[in-house]
Amino acid sequence: MRLEHEIFRIHTKHTFTISRGGASEWRVVMVKVIDRDGVEGWGEAAPSRYYGENADTVVAALAQFAPVLESADAWALEDIEGELSGAMRGNAAARSAVSSALHDLAAKRLGVPVHRMLGLNPARAPRSSFTIAIAAPDELRRKVLEAASYPILKVKLGGERDEESLRVIRDAAPNATLRVDANAGWTAKHTLRMMDCLVAHRVEFVEQPLPPHDLEGLKFVRDRSPLPIIADESCLVATDIPRLAGVVDGINIKLAKCGGPREAIKMAATARAHGMLVMMGCMIESSLGISAAAHLAPLLDYADLDGAALLGDDPFRGASIDGGVIAIPDAPGLGVTRVAR
Repeated sequence: MRLEHEIFRIHTKHTFTISRGGASEWRVVMVKVIDRDGVEGWGEAAPSRYYGENADTVVAALAQFAPVLESADAWALEDIEGELSGAMRGNAAARSAVSSALHDLAAKRLGVPVHRMLGLNPARAPRSSFTIAIAAPDELRRKVLEAASYPILKVKLGGERDEESLRVIRDAAPNATLRVDANAGWTAKHTLRMMDCLVAHRVEFVEQPLPPHDLEGLKFVRDRSPLPIIADESCLVATDIPRLAGVVDGINIKLAKCGGPREAIKMAATARAHGMLVMMGCMIESSLGISAAAHLAPLLDYADLDGAALLGDDPFRGASIDGGVIAIPDAPGLGVTRVAR
């Protein structure tokens, strides 16, 4: 198999700001795995600076992965992914792109969508939330009104006006389900101080309120919180989950931080075995990256697959979340096509 790549610049409709900062332009990497018959599998790397990756490190990692794929059996997905991990540690977004492309290729060869190859029922996919990023009050109102067709909103907090922001969003969307993500921007004491406000505004759960390694703090909060606590930055791969059992109520899986669909499936199974809730999120990415996650949506309790819905210039067409309903393509593979420009 041959490995090719292409870098895309994508742009959000609005500056996307969380507790760690914001941006409106993002570089993602399309990866192609091409077999001897010319069949192409597609995947996308959506690298995050927070995890030590960018488009350039992805390209460098792909150069290390290429020799592994040259002589590999395209059906031996588990073996290939083990070899990729051995070729270069970390670089989860790069590995995720290759893994997604291999699953796309395998399903295309079988003539079925990825979800069918995995034995999943798309009708079991939960609704996706739509993210409202940190902004000034007037801009928050505009964003919420633009998102009026989405019944579930994920609210980014961890800024200077959290209570005011939550009040503005609830006023603008009185009937929406609200979920809060602090992106590790709070302390344990501040999280508990925020609980009265969160409950008053009918928030469903809180995602990653504390820094990733503060498991003692997360347990302190979870033991006293009236709302479920979901771990994101504290949970990268399946082996992180046992130490989070009893510390949080659930985990948030992202392909770009775990390394791809196979690891994501292991994470979902491990979380279930520990009695934990399972959520899947995303980075800012195109419909190519979102589609790989969407095919796994039937495994989830909660979904936050809005990365492409936030864009003003998506270069692909695939899975969609109009009104929060996850529409998983039924074409062979991931079911993704390029948009003519």
